Amino acid sequence: MDARTARRAIEETSLMVFKRLCTAFIAVVLSAAAASVCEAQYSTGWIANTHGTATTRVGNVARSMWVAPEGEIYTASMWDEGEGGIAIYQNGQNIGSIGAHAEFQGGAITGNSTSLFAALQFSATYGSGKVGRYNRTSRTRDLLITVSATTTERLADVVTGLATSGSLLYASDFPGNRVRVFTTSGVWLHDISMAEPGALAVDAAGNVWVAQQSLGAVIQFGPSGERRNTIQLPANARPASLYFDATSDQLWIGDEGPDMNIKIYDVSGTPYAAGTFGVQGGFLSTANGTKGQVGDKRFTRVTGIGRDSARNLYVLNNPWGGSWDLGRNGGTDIHAYDGTGVLRWQLQSVNFEGNAAPDPATDGAIFYGGMNIYSGTVGGTLVANTIDPITYPADPRINLADHERGEHFAQIASVRGHRILVAASQNPDTFYFFHFNAASGYIAIPDGALPGTAFATTARVRNGFCLDSRGDIWAGLDKTNVISHYPLTGFDASGKPVWGAAVTMPIPRTITQLTRIIYLADSDTMILTQGPSGSTDWTAVGSRVEVYHGWLAGNRNTPNPVINITGASPKSIAAAGNYLFVGYVHTVPNIDAFNLTTGQLDITFTNSNPNKVDVGNDVDSMYGLRTYRRSTGEYEVTKDNYNDASVVLYRWTPPVSTGSGASATKTLLVSPFSGK
Repeated sequence: MDARTARRAIEETSLMVFKRLCTAFIAVVLSAAAASVCEAQYSTGWIANTHGTATTRVGNVARSMWVAPEGEIYTASMWDEGEGGIAIYQNGQNIGSIGAHAEFQGGAITGNSTSLFAALQFSATYGSGKVGRYNRTSRTRDLLITVSATTTERLADVVTGLATSGSLLYASDFPGNRVRVFTTSGVWLHDISMAEPGALAVDAAGNVWVAQQSLGAVIQFGPSGERRNTIQLPANARPASLYFDATSDQLWIGDEGPDMNIKIYDVSGTPYAAGTFGVQGGFLSTANGTKGQVGDKRFTRVTGIGRDSARNLYVLNNPWGGSWDLGRNGGTDIHAYDGTGVLRWQLQSVNFEGNAAPDPATDGAIFYGGMNIYSGTVGGTLVANTIDPITYPADPRINLADHERGEHFAQIASVRGHRILVAASQNPDTFYFFHFNAASGYIAIPDGALPGTAFATTARVRNGFCLDSRGDIWAGLDKTNVISHYPLTGFDASGKPVWGAAVTMPIPRTITQLTRIIYLADSDTMILTQGPSGSTDWTAVGSRVEVYHGWLAGNRNTPNPVINITGASPKSIAAAGNYLFVGYVHTVPNIDAFNLTTGQLDITFTNSNPNKVDVGNDVDSMYGLRTYRRSTGEYEVTKDNYNDASVVLYRWTPPVSTGSGASATKTLLVSPFSGK
């Protein structure tokens, strides 16, 4: 073999080896690319709670507060599935809890150097009207004190105020129209008769100050119960909490009336107004912020006031909420100030259970719940409260007579500069509509409900509901066997949306029980789910999901694809762009993402950041999932997390598709003979 032939043989052999290596490399790259659809990276965060793990979380719906001299903060809640009903904080951190999650009524708590005293919830064993004493060191209950003769009340507060002074315990028996005086060992001493007693405070001379919330007054009684001074607050004031500051001989009064601030009275002699703390008008003020905006000194309902020995001031707000269930009434919002009134930190959480819908007007930078607005940063600072109880006292979100149970679940649309908010409860068949305008700032203005007169129907929404991105409404009304489409026709001069009469469409015959409707207006895609086989549960999703591309264009009989959900007990779905997201109840916290083109499961969100965020147990609500595809191509997916009084936030950008579901990967291969 001559030199040229030998060289050619070597080159051909090398080329063959290289091709084989390239083939193997490309196969690995394509395999990895295809796998990357399922293994693509995503981030796991949270909003609507200052802290994001089960041990650091801010507890649910703190309704009253007591502050120990060393700076330990104790708050009481009626319902907190994640921990005990008394949460303990110090220096902006959760340091534990006391009791069972449904042990306390939440409306009153106090303490001393060794013990806590808290109003208890109705119990099948001992009824209502009881106060429990708890050892602060062991954190266990060591005494049960009967305060009221009312033993059958299950929802309203019976014991509405508690205070200690030395060896004495004072308790407001609201239905009994009396303040009861005990020793801290539970021995009854005497009663002070007065109508509708509420919050309590005891001054340095042993005088007892009692708030009459509905009357806007605070009454002073001497140590023996004789009536002395009366502080009559301004018209419409509603004293909801009291704190006596022994250093300054001042009585601090938390007002949840229109002023939404703390009123300070010098009580060293005849009481007189010495000043205020907080913005007058609170979160509804437009003097130094937007109406509805919360934050430094922009209080909502001041339901707790306290100081520690370092003169730090702590203010507990109970953000406006409603319904008959006090366990879902608002959230937790604690502000800590130094001795000069400078804000040091805040602790905040959503109510017991709610969602957060990404706002399309801000490209998903902020999130709307049924009552509150949150930022999209980790922790999700509370931006605003959308309820104005002064202007709109009949707002269904605070209507105690409403049959729904806490409208904390939101859908949001932005159409031609107008936002439309829909608020609903955990498993709703009624949906409430709201709009916004410049004059009202962040306040959501009530517009009515579906069913209701605005939509000319009394049929409950039991077969799915959707507010699409154009502002149109899609509803499956109970026992109608049709999908009703209410097109948005415009907005009136105040910004209120107006919908046209319903256009009805038959439910496809392949759907035997329709339970969810999602319409994606940008792509004319309809997504319908069938209920679980053999079940009449209209709140469940079922395993069959039909996707109709070109629904309004006429394709209402041929689903493509049909998605088969194999996970157990799907409960909530949401869709945007080219993906359907599915959450499950009573099984796992995972969120599955199905491709709306292929019907395949492309990724499952579990928890990419287990050390910094807890994702809860499951999705225990029909509309607990929300999603939005940002202008960058990133998907935001939120999930309600009732375990930790927060909302989980996943962020995910899918790999670029090659059309077959695999990620498109370009690799430059350089031949070893490229130089020849």
